[in-house]
Amino acid sequence: MIDINTDQPITVSAVAIDWTDVFKKNNKKLLNFIRKRVANHEDVEDIAQMTCLEVLRNGHKFIGASRPETWMFGIAINLIRNYYKSQQGRFLFDTLNDDILTDMHYDCDPSDITENERVLGATLASIETLPDDLKTMLSILVGHDGSYQDVAQQLNIPVGTVRSRLSRARETLKNRVYA
Repeated sequence: MIDINTDQPITVSAVAIDWTDVFKKNNKKLLNFIRKRVANHEDVEDIAQMTCLEVLRNGHKFIGASRPETWMFGIAINLIRNYYKSQQGRFLFDTLNDDILTDMHYDCDPSDITENERVLGATLASIETLPDDLKTMLSILVGHDGSYQDVAQQLNIPVGTVRSRLSRARETLKNRVYA
């Protein structure tokens, strides 16, 4: 039997981390992480800066239960949640006008657009060459927003089979698209 003395406070000591090094190694990942979740470029930069500030302000609380970058990305996701909570009513009455469309047009890098179109075309062409059962799986998952369980029920196969077939399909598509 373990005897725990509840009179003594439980303390967990912080782990010393070189946050500057963590920022340098993960800056691009952090920006991409936020960019995937927030559309406005200025807000992305602001949230990235706030993330760094919060990490530096609360670095003494990091106890090493996860990797430092995981902890940093956790702070970023919390700041993104706060951002959307504060922006809730802002977008209700926004309109799409010519100025916004022009800005969107100038913000796009033509090489990115071309590459995205190439990847999309290659992906769609590769999907067409997949066996019918895999195309059906993808249709249920993507087209109908279904789950693995939905696919398994519709095709009358176990969920594990769905997972393994989709894993192989993903690898096949990656190899074909990025070859």
